[in-house]
Amino acid sequence: MEDKMIALVEPPNQEKKSVLDEPVSASRLNLFHSCRLKFFFRYVEKISKPASAALHVGKSVHAGLQQWSKRRWMGQPCEAEDIKPDFENHWALSQAEEPVVFEEGEEVIQRDKAWGLVEMYLRETPVPPDEKPEAVEVGVEADLSKHGLPILRGFIDLIRPGGLIVDFKTTAQTPNEEQVLHKNETQLTAYGLLYREATGSKEKGFELHHLIKTKAPKLLITRHKPVTQKQETKLFRAIESFMDGVEREDFVPSPGLQCAACEFFSECREGGAS
Repeated sequence: MEDKMIALVEPPNQEKKSVLDEPVSASRLNLFHSCRLKFFFRYVEKISKPASAALHVGKSVHAGLQQWSKRRWMGQPCEAEDIKPDFENHWALSQAEEPVVFEEGEEVIQRDKAWGLVEMYLRETPVPPDEKPEAVEVGVEADLSKHGLPILRGFIDLIRPGGLIVDFKTTAQTPNEEQVLHKNETQLTAYGLLYREATGSKEKGFELHHLIKTKAPKLLITRHKPVTQKQETKLFRAIESFMDGVEREDFVPSPGLQCAACEFFSECREGGAS
């Protein structure tokens, strides 16, 4: 009897929280379906890797454009000289929190390149300076439990008046306009559903603003229609496949050209998931 009493008051066995208990996002879905082993290293094992220069540049450009959008939302001056102090502060803070190892003199070059992209965007953007955004850098969730799916989460860069959803992207090469929607369909579909959940209204459409890091920076904007029923169904099927794969611990690698730039290349070669 005493042994049974002891057993009753023993603390329950605490299991490690599963990825399936966390909200799903477009970035998680895309990574899982491009390489399940890379997903395992990043989200299951949570292996931390140093930030790359390209990632640092991209985040700093996004920070500069976020300030530009916020200033317009608050009715404040939003010229380049108004934004540059915030941009430089973000660059310094990011370097302090997540240092990037630059070669001698390279940090200044990369910082100037990032600011050059922001300046180029402010010159060439189709967004009027006096246009007040509907929302800026907003985090949104949608409960998909009625479909047997987890919570969907996303962070939208900018929502223009009327529900026109904008996403900023930095890229080293000019994207193929015919392939842009195909490559970004999961993200745009997720954003459309999140917008509908948050507002109760249908999105007006989407704009992808590509800031291209060529010698002479340039801007490419592609415009896309609202989410269709077919795209919504495809997203739900992608989430179901994701859930099934994670549940079965199906973390297999997907060898290809992308491996050359993968930060988990050594871990992959050493044996992958246990």
